Amino acid sequence: MEPPGDGKVTLAYLASVDLNTFLTYCLTKKGVTETLPFGPDTLVMKVAGKMFALTGLDETDFRLNLKCDPERALQLRDRYPDVIVPGCHMNKKHWNTIYVERGDLADDLVRELIDHSYDLVVASLPRKVRREWDLA
Repeated sequence: MEPPGDGKVTLAYLASVDLNTFLTYCLTKKGVTETLPFGPDTLVMKVAGKMFALTGLDETDFRLNLKCDPERALQLRDRYPDVIVPGCHMNKKHWNTIYVERGDLADDLVRELIDHSYDLVVASLPRKVRREWDLA
């Protein structure tokens, strides 16, 4: 699936999120690279070398692991208990797993959660690294 004609990747485009649309959306962000550091079955998106999103390449139920503010992570899990759960194979305090195909998450929320994860990681980078990657 190609992005809309204007080239902007919006959440309307991500509404039927699959691996390719997720990858395209993430790669539009500054400093993002795709890696396979845990083997060929786990795609990891990094900003300036730090993880902000992961997804399994061998899963039948498309899901994302995204970093999240701990307090907000708990609120999201309470509000969407079948769709947003503590991060699988991750620090449960700081990561959520979002089962994209399971629930009725608003399009804006999915995009915002990806953006939130990216922004948390960028904010945690030393100023020098942010400048080197043009993220300041």
